[in-house]
Parts: sequence; structure tokens; C-alpha cells
Amino acid sequence: MKTQLPIDAPGLLSVVPALGETPVFQPGQQVRVLQRFPLGHYRVPLYLRGRTGIVERLVQPAIDNEEEGFGRNAGVKRHYYRIAVPLSDIWAGYAGSHRDRLYIEVFETWLEAAHNA
Repeated sequence: MKTQLPIDAPGLLSVVPALGETPVFQPGQQVRVLQRFPLGHYRVPLYLRGRTGIVERLVQPAIDNEEEGFGRNAGVKRHYYRIAVPLSDIWAGYAGSHRDRLYIEVFETWLEAAHNA
């Protein structure tokens, strides 16, 4: 039977997470969806590119399906994040409540920290 060592075990070797195992963003953090226009099919709607939102929660790490589709991924996993974007920030003249949000899961490589949003 294999023994699992706690990551923070004092006096023991610390475990170094592999690339993609540690999330870049945390719930409550403000993020901006990158404004890129690569060729091919990408899973970020055009109307969300350049918009800011708040990370609602982390989603289990997964293989980057966009890169995988082009054969450029060697099984590297990164996080998806459920973000909330105000509808009034997406559609000018939105007549609904200022509390209305679009919730969408966005892959980590499409997000950056929004320091001055």
C-alpha cells in the first residue's frame, strides 16, 4: 500500500505540483478574457473577449482541448474557471437588473488577472 504524504508535512520533502496542478486564479479574483483571434475553432465566444469577470469557482483540471484538437498538447492539464460577467458589460443598453450575470467556464490560457478593470 502506497502512503500519501501531506503536502505541508514539516520536516519532510515538500511536494512540488506539476505544471497545471496549481490554479493560477482563485475564487473572487477579477479576471479579463484575453482578446485573441487565432485561426480555427476556439471555445471562447467573440462577445466575451476583452471582458472582465469574477472567478466563481475552479473546475477540475482538464486537458487543453483547443491545443489537443491541433495535436499540440502532450496531455498537459490546466484549470477551467467558472466566471461571472455582468450582462450590462457584455451588451450595451442591457435593460435587466445590474445583478444579472453570464456564467461561463473559460480555460486558464484565455484568462489574465484584471488589475485595473
